[in-house]
Amino acid sequence: MSESTSNLKLSKSSTQALISGLKDYINQEIIGQDILVERMLIGLLADGHILVEGAPGLAKTRAINVLSKGIHGDFHRVQFTPDLLPADLTGTEIFRPQQGTFEFQKGPLFHNLILADEINRSPAKVQAALLEAMAERQITVGQATYPLPKLFMVMATQNPIEQEGTYPLPEAQLDRFLLHVKVDYPKAEHEKSILHLARAEARSEGKKSAEQFVPISQNTLFDARNEILDIHMADSLEDYLLQIILATRNPGAYGADLAAWLQYGASPRASIALDRCARAKAWLAQRDFVSPEDIQEMAFDVLRHRLILSYEAEAEGITTDHFIKELVARIAVP
Repeated sequence: MSESTSNLKLSKSSTQALISGLKDYINQEIIGQDILVERMLIGLLADGHILVEGAPGLAKTRAINVLSKGIHGDFHRVQFTPDLLPADLTGTEIFRPQQGTFEFQKGPLFHNLILADEINRSPAKVQAALLEAMAERQITVGQATYPLPKLFMVMATQNPIEQEGTYPLPEAQLDRFLLHVKVDYPKAEHEKSILHLARAEARSEGKKSAEQFVPISQNTLFDARNEILDIHMADSLEDYLLQIILATRNPGAYGADLAAWLQYGASPRASIALDRCARAKAWLAQRDFVSPEDIQEMAFDVLRHRLILSYEAEAEGITTDHFIKELVARIAVP
């Protein structure tokens, strides 16, 4: 009995060490974006998709590219443009005159890691082509349905909505993203390191770290996902998590101002997302239990894109982050 428990702990420790090595590797290649790196790993470990928002040039595209090099799997980047068609993502049936039959040509969504670059530069019909793939892990073309790989993650990047030539994502698709991560400019000391890294890569020296790092297997990721589900969360914390989600549906219980600011709250999918992300964050910190801070920190990325503010809130300049901050501050921590 004790030997079996010892082997189990050794296996868990080994898995955490491999994921920790992946995190260190990414942080060497992506400087000054620790939150983005952590959220990418949380999304991967929680088996969800990520929407990353930030100004151009903040290493959003580079981040997912580096992540793909650290995992055994295939990666594909799709540049979203106004003239992109749904079939450019899902694939299409091609007629073979020699056989007199149609053959399905798979699109880029059949890869393990997908970068949907500048997703909000394409109209809604193209954005909606991702919906079935993200939600059902399958693609239907004509009368046939094709399953996607077991390891399947979409990381979409978008420029701020205020910029010219962008289309807001529909609410149904936003809800399919596990996390909505906002990326800010790096600090001065980090930007200096970025300059050094850029010069090293220009001399081809930056390739050394990638050559030394051994990509982790997909089975390691699947083992880590199972371990995360076993992370302990106290009943009081589970009630606290649900209280945060339920408060978005009845914000008036915590203040008339909150009720005036919010039009629609979060769905049960948000409860599931916050639960898995809080557990993944605790696991990455090499803890076997979830803390209130795990739930509070992940609440912003889980709820940011799922809440619809009222016109009154927009007129007052209230953001979803401000609403979440006020809501969390007014709910008692167990």
